[in-house]
Amino acid sequence: MKLEHLLLGILLIKPRTGYEISRYMEMEGVFMRPRTHMSQVYRSLAQMAERGWVSFAVSTRPGAQDAKIYRTTPVGRDVFMSWLTSDYRPTLEAVNYEFRARMFFSGFLGPDALLALIEIEIDARKRQISKYRYRDRTIEADPDSSFDIELVTLVEDHHHEGGTAAMDVMIGRLEKLHELITEHARRGEATDAGNQRS
Repeated sequence: MKLEHLLLGILLIKPRTGYEISRYMEMEGVFMRPRTHMSQVYRSLAQMAERGWVSFAVSTRPGAQDAKIYRTTPVGRDVFMSWLTSDYRPTLEAVNYEFRARMFFSGFLGPDALLALIEIEIDARKRQISKYRYRDRTIEADPDSSFDIELVTLVEDHHHEGGTAAMDVMIGRLEKLHELITEHARRGEATDAGNQRS
């Protein structure tokens, strides 16, 4: 996932100045792409403007520097939607920023696409558990080395137990979210059916 995808999506939700985007990335965007610097945002906005993915209008402000208000163009929307609807490939990382971003931007796709995304992530995490949870974690070292196997085993067991618990919580929360979204979609269908009868 590239910074451009996030910026296009953020601007599709609401046009913003470069400064507003930078503030957003510092507070909310950090959960989708950590360590994004203001210079990266402005450089990306300039490149996207050159490509025709974003446009901007200059807002004059008396006594202050003029501000460019950026918005996504139809071409930029196509670029963004192409990324958002592309195949998602889960990773082994405990925190998957692309998954988080796709979940956030699923507001452009609807509940069915979000449910499919969550199902892919749950399946990948369950396969990860199947492969790694019960592996042989024996640590071997040369008896003549000064490596303290007991100490490291204590540390590794602690990390393994924490990782196991965190993975179980993550899957449980994703399954609960799946239920909530399914119920949300059913309520929406019921509302739509009621409106059609009226």
